[in-house]
Amino acid sequence: MAKSLEKIIVGVDEAGRGPLAGPVVASAVKIKKMDSYLKENRLNIRDSKKITLKRREELYEILTNHPEIEWGVGVVSEKIIDQINILQATKLAMQEAVEKISIEGCVLIIDGNFGVNINHEQRSLPKADESVLECSMASVIAKVTRDRIMNNYHKKYAFYHFDKHKGYGTKLHREMILKHGPCDIHRQSFRLL
Repeated sequence: MAKSLEKIIVGVDEAGRGPLAGPVVASAVKIKKMDSYLKENRLNIRDSKKITLKRREELYEILTNHPEIEWGVGVVSEKIIDQINILQATKLAMQEAVEKISIEGCVLIIDGNFGVNINHEQRSLPKADESVLECSMASVIAKVTRDRIMNNYHKKYAFYHFDKHKGYGTKLHREMILKHGPCDIHRQSFRLL
């Protein structure tokens, strides 16, 4: 009897569904070949929200420069989020990320309870970033990419302190919206206060 071939996983995750400002960012990650580094370190990569900023940055550099990792990123702006809603914008960012890598012979594992608009085998799995290595990696890449975007926005809109809260609805952020009103990158379809 022939042995069944295991499909390669493409892990897909996002960062930035909940903030009041800025884009939603998604990443897709495929491990082409599991080398010794990845085998030894697989337990140290998990949901990006549970890793320190310093460690996320370190992992980002390792993952995006690793010869056996193929990855893509999709970014959907706050303007598009306002037009099509955050769920559809998240799916669009994920689709853009997946379209940047080769997925033939792979199965997409989407972190969430929804699919993406790609005619390809896919499975949705809530909290996949905690259990599927490729989704954990995608989580890190998406989070660091989005954080860097928000740090750049901080240079233009310094009084909102986007470098601190990255657009999330913290007390400081809400106080700055009350004081200055919304700026160009605030999501108008979200309740800002």
